[in-house]
Amino acid sequence: MIKVHDLKPAKGSTKAKRRVGRGIAGKGGKTAGRGTKGQHARNTVARGFEGGQTPLHRKTPKAKGFNNPFRVEYQGVNLDVLENVFEAGSVAGPDTMRDHGLVHKNGLVKVLGRGELTKALTVRAHAFSASAKQAIEAAGGTVELIASPYADRRPPARGNQHANR
Repeated sequence: MIKVHDLKPAKGSTKAKRRVGRGIAGKGGKTAGRGTKGQHARNTVARGFEGGQTPLHRKTPKAKGFNNPFRVEYQGVNLDVLENVFEAGSVAGPDTMRDHGLVHKNGLVKVLGRGELTKALTVRAHAFSASAKQAIEAAGGTVELIASPYADRRPPARGNQHANR
């Protein structure tokens, strides 16, 4: 009966690895198959060397993390700010917020729920937090959602610059 330890390859089917660099005779002698001179003959190729091209470890940034170039950034405006700046019954939109210095020139506006709102305002913005929407409607105001300037597409890679809408 044959056992696992009795198994071996057929005669002539395996060959020993060629040992190069053992003296000057034979095929693997002297330069040991490396040719003459040069970077590969001298065994000086650094790990990660890409043939002179800037290697990957130098191309990638040193700082950790990732900045998404297509991120949609909103400028937040809280309810307590709207309470202090706007009169009852007025319309608070991105343009009027810009006039009062609450948001920057070309940003998308998101209304956030910090503070209380006691006046009935018509608030226009690109986004609302759930608590802000609830507080505005509870105070007798209305919420108007402005359509995204990017529609169903992603924003341009260089931030949120768009025409004032």
